[in-house]
Amino acid sequence: MSEDSKDVKNKVSRIRPPVVVVLGHVDHGKTSLLDIIRKTKVADKESGGITQHIGAYQTEIKDKPITFLDTPGHEAFTAIRSRGARVADVAILVIAADESVKPQTKEAIRIIKEEKIPVIVAVNKIDKEGANIQKVKQDLASEDILVEEWGGKVPLVEISVKQNKNIDELLEMVLLVAELESLEEDLSLPATGVIIESHLDKRKGYVATALVQKGMLKNGDWIVAGTIIGKVKMMEDFLGKQVDQAMPSQPIQILGWPMTPGIGKEFQSSVSREEAELIAADNTDLAPLFQFFKGVPKEVQPNDVKKKYFNIIFKSDVSSSLEAIEATLGAINSDEVICQVISYDIGNISEGDVKMAIGSSAQIVGFRVLADSSVMKLAEKENVKIATFDIIYEMVEYIRKELSNLLEPEIKRVPLGRIKILAVFKTENRFQIVGGKITSGKVARGAFADVMRNNAKLLSGKITQLQHSKEDVTEVKEGLECGLKFEKLPGQADWDIKEGDVLEVYQEENISRNV
Repeated sequence: MSEDSKDVKNKVSRIRPPVVVVLGHVDHGKTSLLDIIRKTKVADKESGGITQHIGAYQTEIKDKPITFLDTPGHEAFTAIRSRGARVADVAILVIAADESVKPQTKEAIRIIKEEKIPVIVAVNKIDKEGANIQKVKQDLASEDILVEEWGGKVPLVEISVKQNKNIDELLEMVLLVAELESLEEDLSLPATGVIIESHLDKRKGYVATALVQKGMLKNGDWIVAGTIIGKVKMMEDFLGKQVDQAMPSQPIQILGWPMTPGIGKEFQSSVSREEAELIAADNTDLAPLFQFFKGVPKEVQPNDVKKKYFNIIFKSDVSSSLEAIEATLGAINSDEVICQVISYDIGNISEGDVKMAIGSSAQIVGFRVLADSSVMKLAEKENVKIATFDIIYEMVEYIRKELSNLLEPEIKRVPLGRIKILAVFKTENRFQIVGGKITSGKVARGAFADVMRNNAKLLSGKITQLQHSKEDVTEVKEGLECGLKFEKLPGQADWDIKEGDVLEVYQEENISRNV
């Protein structure tokens, strides 16, 4: 018997469930749609009602299983959405009928085109006032997405998640589109798939959420993701139920890693530790996942003496949150201040983090993590600032504000008035006492003034004392006479005020700047 004949004989094929990714602009109803499909609540459990981690779920439609990938809608999670699209067979693009195509909608369309995924458009909120389905179709056409009604190949289903309207029709369309795809997989092959999430669990250790794509993964298998080798100690399905094996298109949580595998990494099973080590050795792409978190090389800092640094120690609950933070902070540009990441890791804030912050003059910023009372006491004692957040854009705004506080304010000159000098009473090295009349505006104690002679500026100074009718006052208005003490600013030319000169009086306002 030939080798090819043996391969065919040993091959065990099976039609796998389609993997569906649901994309859409924030608040257009993407998560609510998934809620209704799987009959559970997700949005209510998430901070701010926003799904912040990729999740994978399975449901059955007409006795046929479908795997749904839930991806966050906020703009910070571009990389997560893209990773979800790469493992999907079908995309549902959710668009609110009253808002039409928005920025994240366009980004989702770009991802769908790049990955060449069949797409179904779900126009949601058709029950809302202002719903305009024709505008949605027109805006989609502007993005080169032609729906079937307009002569294209993209199905469009009008739905109302709120009223549970046409949801079954949408799911039937998913099955119809999936049937056109070749989704048969060989179960006899080594299991392969993609890591879509990873985190550290206090009880379970390092856990990775994965999607099996080919073959069958079993408890006890050796598994390789990038250069990380683990052994499958236990697997749980999306409901938390322990399973002994995982089929293609099945989302699972895998326990048994020595550290968190990189999100987006492909994994492969092997029959032995030795084989796993050979696979890991071939995975030579050692480029770091977090380019932004590499920080600023120490050797270039002395050349940037004019720049100010905001040192941060990051702690996050899961790897994908770090990825989203990186994508957002990497877009903050400033020639004057730099956000320098001293350290980043997953897990709760520890005393070790506080000690590191002391030595590096850093703040600790946590995303969806905790710090126990002993950590907080140490931080308070050592004046280490800890800020924790549950919503990513609130955390990013906080960091932007901290960076902005390091910027030197913009100084704005506000004209007040003009004084014509009528008399010079006293002249010293650094100050003069003079009298004059306010010809326009007003003069105020503490204001600055330029000395003008024949329309040419001679020097600048500050009015440190002001009198009217021999009494100290804070300001004198137009048409009145005053006496004042004028102190030269440092570094001014060796000139003195004379009768006939004009003082142009102004105040300086500090305007805060933002990165």
